[in-house]
Amino acid sequence: MFLVKWQDLTEKVVYRKFTEIYEFHKALKEMFPIESGDINIENRIIPHLPAPRWFDSHRSTQNRQSTLSEYCSALINLPRKISQCAHILNFFKVRSDDLNPPTASQKPETFLMPKDSKKGIADITGPIILQTYRAIADYEKNSTTEMGVKTGDAVDVVEKSESGWWFCQLKNKRGWVPAAYLEPMEGPDEAEDQEPNYAGELHIVRKGYTAAQEDEITLKEGETIEVIHKLLDGWWVVRKDEITGYYPSMYLQKLGEENTPEKNQLRNRGAPPRRSTIRNIKSIHNQNRKQISQDTYRRNSVKYMQSRRKLKTNFLNKGNTIVEKDEGEAQPAVPPRPSKDLILIRCSESTKSKIK
Repeated sequence: MFLVKWQDLTEKVVYRKFTEIYEFHKALKEMFPIESGDINIENRIIPHLPAPRWFDSHRSTQNRQSTLSEYCSALINLPRKISQCAHILNFFKVRSDDLNPPTASQKPETFLMPKDSKKGIADITGPIILQTYRAIADYEKNSTTEMGVKTGDAVDVVEKSESGWWFCQLKNKRGWVPAAYLEPMEGPDEAEDQEPNYAGELHIVRKGYTAAQEDEITLKEGETIEVIHKLLDGWWVVRKDEITGYYPSMYLQKLGEENTPEKNQLRNRGAPPRRSTIRNIKSIHNQNRKQISQDTYRRNSVKYMQSRRKLKTNFLNKGNTIVEKDEGEAQPAVPPRPSKDLILIRCSESTKSKIK
């Protein structure tokens, strides 16, 4: 929400989504390539604006309010040819949607309430700009806590969980939606998952699961495994010895973390569907998200484990060599301390030489 003050001293309130602001920013850079630093970075005067990301923490979304304030302040202080160009003026003009702002039921601003009931009003977060995603297929809800979507629906994401269930709102409806059914409005280049970490992160299996597809892995409760790739749809790639496969992240717990009743309650829910199981996908993007095969995971994982074992062996061999060398060689003898008479004689000879 922006309060725009015009030259005739009138003040108007306009509403713009962050994704729309970012598209405006990209178009402005294309209009002024010199001032945007595309030709020479030293000539850049157009302010920076971070791109929307597929996975955002609550902290980063809270920071957007101050970021947009600084961005707009820098924007209106640019040279006249930029600050008063038609592109900027038209973007901040009042539209028909601005005259009919969203009602309270549509939640134009979302506040995150503290889970701890002992906390007060001061602990409630400031307004958070929600990201908008598009449904790539129809999803029918299976419980009262879920929300069904139709292909093409634009939903605002309130909370993104590593379990693969995202809490969304669509007009006056709210509920959990599988992340696999959603895609970013900006494009797949903003939707990159984390890179694989073949070093692995130790987790404990808190709920067993039997593989339903060839690229999944069967594990029992209590087993210790390594997570090598965390994916947004809630299906992580894990490693058990030299075997890899997809496993529901909601059934895992990081080694050393405390188990809570909330986590146990979450595990009672079913695992979210994988994107590979969704039929009739209709994406607005020509480019699909990259997908790594399990053969590639296993091959890279084996290579990493072999190099790790080799490094460990070399380190142990090097340590043993040093020990043998120290034990085999005789230590140099410590020379005896000279007597007091010898010290006095040497001092007197040195004094004589200085006098001469």
